[in-house]
Amino acid sequence: MPADLSPIDKAKFVAAKRAAKMVESGMRVGLGTGSTAAWLVRCLGEMVREEGLKITGVPTSSRTAALARDVGIEVISLDEARWLDLTIDGADEFDEKLNLIKGGGGALLMEKIVATASDQMVVIADGSKEVETLGAFPLPVEVIPFGWQTTRLLIEETLIGLDVLGRTTALRMNGEAPYVTDEGNHILDLHLNRIGNARQLSLVLNQIPGVVENGLFIDICDAVVIGHGDGRVEMRNLATGETTSESYDFVEDGNAFSDMTD
Repeated sequence: MPADLSPIDKAKFVAAKRAAKMVESGMRVGLGTGSTAAWLVRCLGEMVREEGLKITGVPTSSRTAALARDVGIEVISLDEARWLDLTIDGADEFDEKLNLIKGGGGALLMEKIVATASDQMVVIADGSKEVETLGAFPLPVEVIPFGWQTTRLLIEETLIGLDVLGRTTALRMNGEAPYVTDEGNHILDLHLNRIGNARQLSLVLNQIPGVVENGLFIDICDAVVIGHGDGRVEMRNLATGETTSESYDFVEDGNAFSDMTD
């Protein structure tokens, strides 16, 4: 791993490296989607190749599945696994109760299904993803293509009666065409600025015809691993309220990091 990573990539890498330590041989592991989750997949692949780690991974997107296979991780479907020991994924935002906004990478539906089919979900993120109140990051809502403009209008009307600061919605695009998820759906990004009651919003959105799922993950995440650009890592456990920390020292040799426990 090169030692000249940007501070943000260093933060993502050390969070992924610390979370990878939680994975043990024999586990069935949910593999998230996004740039931070990609670091995790690479770390696990290195452990498979160099340490003999034996795991099966359940990816949350076709992109993650391809990367996992490339680094030597055995990939199976959730139907084959049925239940998972652990899911590790990134997040676009998280608050002090470890409620999340996810879906910036377009895989929120599979991510939520996999996360809720796990004994434990751990989020890996850089420090910028921690917020006092969710909502600065646009909330992704996956909708079916049929009648999506009607679904959008229904969402906008529903938002009028909810505790949010903004109500602008936008269809996510991929160049000139609408973005299409792995399940063949579209994504509406809701620019809400602040979400006063995330639990209520999540429940209400999922009652709207045409909505498949939303990117609010409420009472799903069990712990968060927060990386920083200087190599520091914090791990917060929601159940115990404990916070532990350690740091990784960036060096110039073949191994970019050497463990240093505080």
